Amino acid sequence: MAREGMEVSIAAAEAVALCDTDCIAAYPITPQTHIVEHLAELVADGELEAEFIPVESEHSTRAITTGSRRLAAINMISLISASPCELVEVKVRAPAAAGARTFTSTSSQGLALMSEIMFIAASLRLPVVMALVNRSLSGPLSIWNDHSDVMSVRDCGWIQVFVEDGQETVDHMPWAFRVAEDPGVSLPVAVNLDGFILSHVIEPIEPWTKEMMQKFLPPFSPVNRLHPDQPVTMGAFAMPDLFTETKMAQNQALLKSKPIILKAWEELLQVTGRRYRPVETYQTEGAKILLVTMGCLGQTAQLAVDALREEGESVGLVKLRLWRPFPFEEFRKAVEEAELLLVIDRAISFGGPGGPVASELRNALYHQKKPPRVVNMIAGLAGRDVQPNDFEQMVEQAKAKVAEGKEDDYLIYGVRG
Repeated sequence: MAREGMEVSIAAAEAVALCDTDCIAAYPITPQTHIVEHLAELVADGELEAEFIPVESEHSTRAITTGSRRLAAINMISLISASPCELVEVKVRAPAAAGARTFTSTSSQGLALMSEIMFIAASLRLPVVMALVNRSLSGPLSIWNDHSDVMSVRDCGWIQVFVEDGQETVDHMPWAFRVAEDPGVSLPVAVNLDGFILSHVIEPIEPWTKEMMQKFLPPFSPVNRLHPDQPVTMGAFAMPDLFTETKMAQNQALLKSKPIILKAWEELLQVTGRRYRPVETYQTEGAKILLVTMGCLGQTAQLAVDALREEGESVGLVKLRLWRPFPFEEFRKAVEEAELLLVIDRAISFGGPGGPVASELRNALYHQKKPPRVVNMIAGLAGRDVQPNDFEQMVEQAKAKVAEGKEDDYLIYGVRG
C-alpha cells in the first residue's frame, strides 16, 4: 500500500477509529490534544460510531474509561465520574452484557491527575488502551518532551511500550487493543510516543485497511465485567490477610502477558510485514560500547553510531521498546558482548542514583558473570535538542568516567554555567 504524508497524531487517531472503538473519554492537554480532537471530529461527522465523552478533568477521563469497561447493560450504562455525586449516562454501542472497547490519551500533568485511577484499572484487570504523549512534569511549567511523566507511573501495573516513529505509532494502536483484550492478559496498555518530536510531525505512513484490521483484531469479548443479571464484586476492600496475595496475582498476570505480547508482534508481522521486538538493536555485533535509548532519540543515536563507526569506534545501539513487563532475557542477550553501556535517560530520579532506566538496567545485569559497566547520562529534558554530535560527546565523557573509576556517578548532559 502507498504511504501517505500524515501528522502522527492524526494517523494514530485514524488507527484507533479503525479499531472500531466504542468509548473515548478525553480532556485536552498539550501535546496529545490532536489525537482526541480528530477522534471527536470522526464521531461528530458520523465516520466513527462511538461515544465521545468530553470530561472536566483527566481524573474523570480515567474514571470513565475504567467504568466503561466495567458497567454494561443491554441498552444503557451509567458511569461514575470524578465527583461521587455526578452520573454521566452513556449509550454504549456494544452487545448485551459486554464492556466497551475504550481509548483515551493524555500527557504530563494530565497523567499525574489520572494516576490514581490507573492503578485501579490495572488491579481490576481492565483492558483500556491509552496513548501517552510524553511531556515534562511541572515545575517549572513546560509543554515539551521528556519521559518524566511515564516514569512517574512505571509501577502502576500497565503494559507499557515506546514507539520511535509514526509508522510504529500507528501499528501499535491495534496491537495495544490486541494485547490488552486477549483473555490471557486482560490488562491496560499504554503506548508512549514523544510529544512534539513525534506527535506533531508529518511522516510518510502506511495506513491500515479495514481488511487488515479485521484479520488482526478480533471483536472484544471482556473477561471481567459487571452485569445486573450476574452480579459480582470488583475492587472491594481487602483485609491484610488477602491484599498480599492479590498483588502477587496481579504481578504474575503482568509477567505472564509477555508471551502474548510477543505473539501479537508476530501476528502484526503477518499482517503488515513489519517486525517489532521488545529490544531493538543497531550495529551491536562486536560493539564494545552500546548506547541505550527509548523513543525518538534512537533515530538520532543511529546517526551518531554511523559517524563513530566511520571513525573506528566500536559503538552500537540498543533501543528498549517494551518497558513493562521488562524484557530481561532479550536485554541481557543484546548487551552480553559489550564492555560499556551508555544509558540515556530522559527523566531524573530525584535524590536517587540518576535516571530510572539506568537504575533498572544495572539491576538487570547485577548477577551476570561479567556485566558491562553502566554510565548514565540524563539528556533531552523538556525537549532540549540532542544532536548526533551530542551522542558522540557523551561517548567520550562516558569513556572518561570509566577511566576515572566514576562510572557510578550520573551526569546531566549539557548543563550550562
